[in-house]
Amino acid sequence: MAAAGRLTKVMAVASGGGHWVQLNRLAPAWDGCEVHFVTTSADQEAGVVARAAARGQPRPHFHICTDANRWQKLRLLKQALELVVIVLKVRPDVLITTGAAPGYFALRLAKLTGARTCWLDSIANAQELSLSGAKAGPHADLFLTQWPEVAKPGGPQFKGAVL
Repeated sequence: MAAAGRLTKVMAVASGGGHWVQLNRLAPAWDGCEVHFVTTSADQEAGVVARAAARGQPRPHFHICTDANRWQKLRLLKQALELVVIVLKVRPDVLITTGAAPGYFALRLAKLTGARTCWLDSIANAQELSLSGAKAGPHADLFLTQWPEVAKPGGPQFKGAVL
């Protein structure tokens, strides 16, 4: 993964709201790594920095991309282009995402650069897989759901819930 003597670069990506909350609950898993957070709101940076400091971790890197959804085609294109720049600049070893659109684009792009990838579908999707999860999951090295009822052979797998 990471070159000898270099910290593993983890890129943690999520859109706002519940996706962001769930992603941040996973933060202890990448303690000791060089962390790059990517989200759609600059307002989240102070919380990320404070949580890292409280765990005695170095200040994480923070990147912002445009907020967009499937109904906003031009904004999605802008978001995708911003994520191309971020992923190529960072070159993560590992990418983990809880979705939605920025997670989809970042996962597909990071995979092209050789990163190991993990899609963790939002806990809000109790009945069925999210649209972004259905599209991104088959491309992820690890494809997870937080509901045993949603798991199926070939993915997503259920290994527990974040909340």
